Amino acid sequence: MLIQRVITALVLLALLLPALVASSPWPFALLTLALIGAGGWEWARLNGVAGWRAVGTGGVVVLLCALGAWAGWSAQAPAWVWWATSVCWVVGGSLGLRSGPQAWPHLPRAARWLIGVLVLPAAWLAFCNARALGLNFLLSALCLVWMSDIAAYFGGKTWGRRKLAVTISPGKTWEGAWTGLIGVGLLAVGWVLVERWTLVEAGSLYDRLWIGLGGLGAVLALAALVALGIMGDLLESLAKRAAGMKDSSGLLPGHGGVLDRVDALLPVLPAVMALASL
Repeated sequence: MLIQRVITALVLLALLLPALVASSPWPFALLTLALIGAGGWEWARLNGVAGWRAVGTGGVVVLLCALGAWAGWSAQAPAWVWWATSVCWVVGGSLGLRSGPQAWPHLPRAARWLIGVLVLPAAWLAFCNARALGLNFLLSALCLVWMSDIAAYFGGKTWGRRKLAVTISPGKTWEGAWTGLIGVGLLAVGWVLVERWTLVEAGSLYDRLWIGLGGLGAVLALAALVALGIMGDLLESLAKRAAGMKDSSGLLPGHGGVLDRVDALLPVLPAVMALASL
């Protein structure tokens, strides 16, 4: 399993790094489009849509992404897209988590299917828009989610006592959530200091939040982003638990599926773009 995880991670890095540093935005856009389309197939399967209909769901997601690119939204989407997506995540995510894994399968299948069909293209547009704002901005947004996950994991293992959502993801704790937030705060401070001291090109997410919202506003924004990442993770766990599946698929050997790797990014990246529009 460990060898599989390492090999898969190396292959993904070999694809991702050249796409990130390419002068054209399209290698990164096409790579993430393939992943998001696969995520659409996985989401359909998690919600009882199998066979060619699941493949068709991935195709619908890709088509909606293509329509967004045709409209020019892959370079700069209207701010209302990000705010509407973020509001839908907050409201819909809260209702979904309140329902729990027992009630989730009883929701209309078409409604559950539509959730993925809408949020996945929005996440792809957010990937592309963040890349258009610069590599520093995109990496700072991605590292926010990764730091939150890593710090929460080790904080939960070390100090975790109070369960965050025992019926959905028994391993998650409130202590882990708080250490995830602290880790993100330290990352943000360190990132901004490096920008200041090394005179590298600024424009990271943290720099923008500090300048645009001030100290307190930046802290509150980071807390909201961490909370959204946890919500995305929990919602995917809810869908998997309701479907009786451990992973969203086996597309990424040793890592599970695409949704297992990007679940926290789905709500965070549109919210990041909403904040960047302020």
